[in-house]
Amino acid sequence: MTDAPPTTGLHHVTNICTDMSDTRSFYEDVLGWHTVKRTQNYDDPGTPHYYFSPTSAGDPGTNVTYFEYPHGRGQPGPGASHHFAFGVEDEATLEEWRAHLQAHDIRVSEVKDRTYFKSIYFSDPDGLVFELATMGPGFAVDEAVLGSDAIDPYDEGYADDGGEH
Repeated sequence: MTDAPPTTGLHHVTNICTDMSDTRSFYEDVLGWHTVKRTQNYDDPGTPHYYFSPTSAGDPGTNVTYFEYPHGRGQPGPGASHHFAFGVEDEATLEEWRAHLQAHDIRVSEVKDRTYFKSIYFSDPDGLVFELATMGPGFAVDEAVLGSDAIDPYDEGYADDGGEH
């Protein structure tokens, strides 16, 4: 291993939106999350910075924050996030979420089998891709020591959709 100091895990993720009102509505009305803090960007005064969390206390490790830049437009590629995932307990909950998102006119994928979990994909008002992923079966399904082998999902017959989502 390494001599790097320890971390406690992911603290928060910060994204950029073009309309904080739409983003807030998406988190509160669609995802059922709480707006736990409304400030300004400490590095760019005057730029709104909102914090959203599935917990009313905004516990570290649960927050997704946004800066609002109304005229900004990102481009996918190196240096940008591809997507981020939130966990759900099981496939039944995943199906509940799928129906819930459709009821809110959110375009959502079919359930995808990713070997280590099952998931669905959808996007926020600015096109940022979200994934909801089940907790299991977990990463130990195909190797005794995690990370010891390079596993090709195509050779193993796991991937059948070309990796699309």
